[in-house]
Parts: sequence; C-alpha cells; structure tokens
Amino acid sequence: MTRKHALIPVAVAAFAIASLLLGDAAVGRRIRANEEKPRRERDDGRPRRDRHPDLPSHAALRAALTEARNEENGGFGLDMWATIVDRDGVVVAVAFTGEDRGSQWPGSRVISAQKANTANAFSLPGLALSTANLFSAVQPGGSLFGLQHSNPVDTDVAYRGSSSRYGQRKDPMVGRKIGGVNVFGGGLALYDSTGTLVGAIGVSGDSSCADHNIAWRTRHLLELDYVPGGVSPRGDDTIIFDIEDGSSAGGFGHPHCIGGNEENEAAIAAGLPPVREVAGDE
Repeated sequence: MTRKHALIPVAVAAFAIASLLLGDAAVGRRIRANEEKPRRERDDGRPRRDRHPDLPSHAALRAALTEARNEENGGFGLDMWATIVDRDGVVVAVAFTGEDRGSQWPGSRVISAQKANTANAFSLPGLALSTANLFSAVQPGGSLFGLQHSNPVDTDVAYRGSSSRYGQRKDPMVGRKIGGVNVFGGGLALYDSTGTLVGAIGVSGDSSCADHNIAWRTRHLLELDYVPGGVSPRGDDTIIFDIEDGSSAGGFGHPHCIGGNEENEAAIAAGLPPVREVAGDE
C-alpha cells in the first residue's frame, strides 16, 4: 500500500469526527434557540405548560371581565383591559371588553399587565398584596418607598407585534415576561381552590377604584380567590380607604378616586364578594 493510500482511512476518520463535532454544535445551537423562544400557545390560548393548567383561557378571561365590568363598580363605566400572568410573571392571556381595541384606553393594556405582574411579584403563598394596598406604602416615608421604580416594564414585550392582535388570543405579550410595578387599584393575586398562588390578574381602564372592584369581581367569577390572608382589616387584599390628611392609618391605604363620591366608593368596596376559603380551613 502506498503512503497516499495509507492516509485515506485517516482522512476519512478525521472527516467523520469533524462532522460529528459540527453536528453536535448545530444541535446545541438549536436547543439554545428553542429554549429562548417563548412558549408556544395551546389551542385554548394558554402557553404550553403543566405547572398551572387551571389558569383561565382568553375566552374565559374576557367573559368574566365583561360580566364584572357590567356590575356597579363606581368610576365612569368605561370598557376595560385585563391581563393574567402565571407565577413566573409570564403573560397567559390579555383581553378587553369593548367592541375593538380602541374602545378602551389603549394605554391601559400595558398598565393591566403591569398590575398583574406587581400583584404576582409581591404576593406570597400566605399573604396577598393587591396593587391598591401598595399606594401608601410607596409614598415618601412609607415602608416600601421606591418600590414603584423597581422591576421596569419590558418595552420590547409591551409594544412588539401587530396592534391588530392586542387583546386577542394571540396577543404579542402572551408567553413573555412583561415586568413593571404599579401601585394603584386593579392588580390581584390568584389563588386556586387548594390555596396555591398561581399568578395574578391586572385590570385597567377606569378610575383605579373601579379597576380594583372589576378585578375583584373577575377573580371571583374565575374562582381564583381562595386568598389566605392580607393586610386589610378583614384579612384579605381588598382596597383600604383609611387615608386622612394625606396619611394612611394602617400604612396600606388607597385614596378615594372621585371627589364627592367617597361614601359610594366605600360602600361598593365593602359589598364586594368575600374571598373563598379552602376546604377544611373554615
């Protein structure tokens, strides 16, 4: 065998090894690319995941939001936006009540997502904090002053995609983390029938007091209000009207929203459905 012929097997082996290495590298790149992609949606509009299969679909969210919006909530009776996030802060569904995306304040789409992120980010398995509970705490001298400047909204997520998809089953925010902190009424943590914290809802589009009431009713209709505890006098995460002369007596108060309507706002909040109790905890 000539030297030339003897080198052929070596060359073939080297080529095979190089091909394997390049193939492994390509596979690695594909794996990383897939990990970076947002989670694909299922047919019901929820991201593909097994952690919280009971979070509402787009259709369920819109139906509950519309029913809640049509109740007596104070405010101006405007159409609304709502967003649900899972426990990781990933947007699961975005919906509105009006005829089209322009029937409610366009800016409230992202605000609703911001509220959902806040309620999820600052609630715990044993303690729910609504965005309404945070208003006084973040004011100068409050126990959480500066919180509103943390965790900024991801504007690439907020404004990506075609506006025609906003509020639809495939809203461009779905499957992505929106971030953001909001400190007035409309954001509530979601607890399932076992008392497990599974995410949060944010509602926006009216006065912040009405936003809170509509979010509360929507959560109740979705049966995700098994709240374990909160900072309100009744032990949940409802809005607290205890601000006098600019100071909250308990540190977690929210201002009234429409001048001259204070008694009605307080009465509506007091008449909201009570949170549910986990079976066996009564």
